Amino acid sequence: MNKWDKRFMEMAELVSNWSSCYKDNRKVGAIITRNKRILTTGYNGASSGIKSCREKGECMRNKLNIPSGTRHELCYAVHAEQNAIIQAAKIGVSVEGAVMYCTHQPCTICAKMIINSGIRRVVYKEGYPDDFSMELFKEAGVEIIKYRDLENQD
Repeated sequence: MNKWDKRFMEMAELVSNWSSCYKDNRKVGAIITRNKRILTTGYNGASSGIKSCREKGECMRNKLNIPSGTRHELCYAVHAEQNAIIQAAKIGVSVEGAVMYCTHQPCTICAKMIINSGIRRVVYKEGYPDDFSMELFKEAGVEIIKYRDLENQD
């Protein structure tokens, strides 16, 4: 692991604290970098102009008993990875060839967006119950690395 991987993962963890997710264990942060520069950040939270679950005082997913890793469309929040990519589009920054650092393994929907946006490497810290996203990354040739594996290289 190099010092930049460590710094950028620490930044993704910091950004995760901005999450408006009702569940403390689902605060997710992501940053997109290129050439040792942060391009954009993202965290999971409700879309602009929409009240978050925290503001509403309940988690819709909990209320409907939706298991983690399923029915992503039934949530007020946009995923951190999606928000980082959307922010890049909004401000006109290309992420082609970039690296994304995430506090959690991307889901299948995020994986598809990451692949199509041109991001070439993803470093994540926590696992997520979505093996299909890992298959997509492999087939698309996107390098995906668990942060712990980088720490063990030292």
